[in-house]
Amino acid sequence: MVNVEEDIDNIGLISLDPGLEPYKDHFKYRMKRYLDQKKLIETHEGSLEEFALGYSKFGFNREEGFIVYREWVPAAQEAEVVGDFNGWDGVNHKMEKNQFGVWSIRIPDSDGNPAIPHASRVKVRFKHSNEVWVDRIPAWINYATQDPTKFAAPYDGVYWDPPPSERYQFKYPRPPKPQAPRIYEAHVGMSSSESRINTYREFADDVLPRIKANNYNTVQLMAVMEHSYYASFGYHVTNFFAVSSRSGTPEDLKYLIDKAHSLGLRVLMDVIHSHASSNVTDGLNGFDVGQSSQDSYFHTGERGYHELWDSRLFNYSNWEVLRFLLSNLRWWLDEFKFDGFRFDGVTSMLYHHHGINVTFTGNYNEYYSETTDVDAVVYLMLANYLIRNIWPDATVIAEDVSGMPGLGRPVSEGGIGFDYRLAMAIPDKWIDYLKNKEDEEWSMKEITRCLTNRRYTEKCIAYAESHDQAIVGDKTIAFLLMDKEMYTGMSCLTDASPVIERGIALHKMIHFITMALGGDGYLNFMGNEFGHPEWIDFPREGNDFSHDKCRRQWNLVDTEHLRYKFMNNFNRAMNLLDEKFSFLTSEKQIVSSVDEDDKVIVFERGDLVFVFNFHQVNTYEGYKVGCDLPGKYRVALDSDATEFGGLGRVRNMLYISLVLLNIQPYDVGLVLLAWQA
Repeated sequence: MVNVEEDIDNIGLISLDPGLEPYKDHFKYRMKRYLDQKKLIETHEGSLEEFALGYSKFGFNREEGFIVYREWVPAAQEAEVVGDFNGWDGVNHKMEKNQFGVWSIRIPDSDGNPAIPHASRVKVRFKHSNEVWVDRIPAWINYATQDPTKFAAPYDGVYWDPPPSERYQFKYPRPPKPQAPRIYEAHVGMSSSESRINTYREFADDVLPRIKANNYNTVQLMAVMEHSYYASFGYHVTNFFAVSSRSGTPEDLKYLIDKAHSLGLRVLMDVIHSHASSNVTDGLNGFDVGQSSQDSYFHTGERGYHELWDSRLFNYSNWEVLRFLLSNLRWWLDEFKFDGFRFDGVTSMLYHHHGINVTFTGNYNEYYSETTDVDAVVYLMLANYLIRNIWPDATVIAEDVSGMPGLGRPVSEGGIGFDYRLAMAIPDKWIDYLKNKEDEEWSMKEITRCLTNRRYTEKCIAYAESHDQAIVGDKTIAFLLMDKEMYTGMSCLTDASPVIERGIALHKMIHFITMALGGDGYLNFMGNEFGHPEWIDFPREGNDFSHDKCRRQWNLVDTEHLRYKFMNNFNRAMNLLDEKFSFLTSEKQIVSSVDEDDKVIVFERGDLVFVFNFHQVNTYEGYKVGCDLPGKYRVALDSDATEFGGLGRVRNMLYISLVLLNIQPYDVGLVLLAWQA
């Protein structure tokens, strides 16, 4: 539990990095803002935890003999509830407004049953200043659907209150927090091998066992929050408390999470609090009818609109916005038993310029100035404090490209409180090399610098590619390496071409050196573990609404005579290596050799010695490698092993001091384990 009362004058972050001393006033200011806001909430709401129970007050809730509905719509002049239950005529269901702009109504039961039937459609209808009545989906709705028989049908809110016999009951406890997360990033909708949208239950039964078999310990689910535009990848959220109905019901998602927990897998959720869909008819933006920012979820004018994303930006200083977003976090933790979050678009939140047309060089002036959005920083500090108090073992990750110091340090030190940030420069480096450089132009120093360029005491999640690198217009690493030959050259029944041989070897090397040297955790996007070909393209008008590129071809890795199995086997072995030796959490990280001529990188992490040969031609016999510990070593992992599609050319016993190594071109070479001093 987080019970430390933060000391404004003693910023622990500065003691870790004296270079931050010139910015002490900035840290004191934002810490005071955070403490003042927290104290204000505690004074008027009891505690931050109680404040974050907004979903028990707002939206639809059951009280003895009544359904109570509340909605914050200060701009409304009149309001009423409409839906299937009253024939969409709200004349008998008028709402009342209090001094804070909250409209409410108590709807008595009918013949002992709720007046609004479970799974029936509902909306709030209100009149604003132009004397215009509009229908909107309630902001706190738990479920929203659209008519599947109508093309581009608008979404409707759904009153979700299943009887006890239909409510999913969790059976398994949350798994303990791993020392190092090995994350499998997944999109449920596109996880089927068929050209259709997959369901939560099918994902749980068919895909989760694959993830467990490959020795991941964490699943990160994308596109959970309802989003009316499927091709947004889930990032243009319309209904923040509702699960995406394309893949099933709230009870189905609970089944998925419980099934993951039964397998020892933790589940993180991609949470989008950096912006909201600009949709009016089915999104939160529909409550913005031209009122002032203080009476809206969003800022007005340019500050309230993201020009690149075509989305609305939250007013993080607004009391009801804080209630809404903090309650949203607690909702997913308490109701669905998620184990943490990956916060999307954090860079956009941290700065008024949102990172648009800005290059971050690492100069501290870029992080602490008038361009810093302190309102958003305070919200993130409150969010991380809240998450820790609700679930101390939660894992919280920030998607931030700027590298702001303190993002990954505790709030009590003056930090923002995340456990990890994504190492977003790493995939950009690999894509640049694969697209723009010949093999002989690859710089071992540049690769090593990119992989090790992270702040001391702030943890990173390393990844070679995520969903971002596979969006239409780009390709997966495997497809960049092997391209069209993947259609004809992946059969083990014929000899591998030079393109396929190089591609599989580099695919293994790129992902493994990223994992081993790039951070304190590892992430892989669904399918990339076996070199999924092509790209991702959601159904849209431009592709005749096809799902062909919006699925995962599991048959490729399941077919025994195809070479995809080799990349999958190696991915499984990578994760198992960390499971056995915990090198991702080791404080011992020594890069002992970076040789540009030999194209060899050697480093130690924990008890392991890693040797990578990126030379496209040279094979080295009797290669000397210096090690911290003298003695006898054995091979812990070898990418040239036949089970990984290699030729099995590396010997299994080596003696370190003068190491006799046999390193093949494009070969991870060896991971050596000291086993006898």
